[in-house]
Amino acid sequence: MSASNPFDPKLFTAEAISAETKGINDFIIGAMKELPEWWEIGVATFREQRARGEGAFPLAPKSPRAREIEIDGKGCKVKLRIVAPETSPKGVYLHIHGGGWTLGGADQQDPMLERIADRAGLACVSVEYRLAPENPYPAGPDDCEAAAIWLAKNAKSEFGTDALTIGGESAGGHLSAVTILRMRDRHGYTGFKGANLVFGAFDMSMTPSQKAFGDERLILRTIDIEKFGDAFMPPHVDRRDPDVSPLYARLHDMPPALFTIGTRDALIDDSLFMYSRWIAAGNEAELAVYPGGAHGFVAFPGEIAAAANKRADEFLARVVA
Repeated sequence: MSASNPFDPKLFTAEAISAETKGINDFIIGAMKELPEWWEIGVATFREQRARGEGAFPLAPKSPRAREIEIDGKGCKVKLRIVAPETSPKGVYLHIHGGGWTLGGADQQDPMLERIADRAGLACVSVEYRLAPENPYPAGPDDCEAAAIWLAKNAKSEFGTDALTIGGESAGGHLSAVTILRMRDRHGYTGFKGANLVFGAFDMSMTPSQKAFGDERLILRTIDIEKFGDAFMPPHVDRRDPDVSPLYARLHDMPPALFTIGTRDALIDDSLFMYSRWIAAGNEAELAVYPGGAHGFVAFPGEIAAAANKRADEFLARVVA
């Protein structure tokens, strides 16, 4: 469980990790032990295997409530997957999925979108952004920006509310931060009510925790981060450009944010550093630290996942109230 003081040293000790969380982590390591590397078998084959549930993450069922629309993007069409509450939504959640900019899809976390729709009362709009390495930077960020522009213009007519929130997990947390910055700097839009940034990657030049994590196959290793980064970013890209690494951006006029991170996540520094810079720029932010939480922990049944998801739902409901 997280604590009211996210910098309590006790949260970062082995003793703080529950037996349940240790068991989940052991299960993940065992499940991933024999998995092939996506860069060895090819990303298309790996995506197909993952879509069949042949991976560490549970295969999420598709929601019968979901519908899809297409909007105009930068030189292409962008598909949006919508899961709305049964009653009139109180706001809209622009969701950006994770997967290292190379994996995942807008239709692979429908139960989570249903949960947020029902508990927070938000119409969830998930972006089917183009994936690397076939479509490297800036394709994915461009598609997310296009979705944000469309919502800023059309949310009121489409959903009856223009109270916009944004968020995502891992690469989705990164792309959410990039999108907020692009909307502020390119379009003068600072209307997001809140940002739900879940174990995001905010420094593509690699934080100390990314470099030091090592080879333990607990979802995300140092080599995974390196391979994902190389697939996403062409060689000429400055990895500390704020459009690539939002940690280095000027962070004024950002929305209230909730940063969620586990202590066994290679990206822990990213959330610790970004939270601190968010606050130092005069913005509101919360940091929720979960002892023993591995990368992706919110997708696995367990006490800390339930607590983290409940806090995220309550945060999103509160910022649009």
